[in-house]
Amino acid sequence: MPASSAYELITAVMATADAFLRESQRLFRPYRLTAAQFNVLNILAERPAGLSQRELGDLLVVDRSNVTGLLDRLEKAGWVRRADHPKDRRIYRILLTVAGRQLWGEVQPRYLAVVEQVARPLTVRQRRDCIAWLQTLEAHAGNWKLPET
Repeated sequence: MPASSAYELITAVMATADAFLRESQRLFRPYRLTAAQFNVLNILAERPAGLSQRELGDLLVVDRSNVTGLLDRLEKAGWVRRADHPKDRRIYRILLTVAGRQLWGEVQPRYLAVVEQVARPLTVRQRRDCIAWLQTLEAHAGNWKLPET
């Protein structure tokens, strides 16, 4: 049976995401970073007051079950720190350290340059359309039902 266009679309999206993840390692490896670790640094760089671990987990492009281990490794490397929450002793705020901000400041411009190279074949309009389409797929990703057998 030939594949449907929906199947081909989702397969292409997954293959593209996999290629981006795989290729990003060429950029991050010299800094001893993973894509997930860079994602944490990138999110925290824009939030000087930090985030709770739950808030960070909601924003990350990783499975939430991996957040604690990810933060443990970043803390051990000296790039993030856990600080007590000012109003809730059950919660930690995750903050960039000076070393983490310096690392992010070195890697971020290179990452943006690579992103521009990858997106160069698309016009600004095509990029915006693609973003809208991907956001639609993401919004519908959890709304499926198992077909009846």
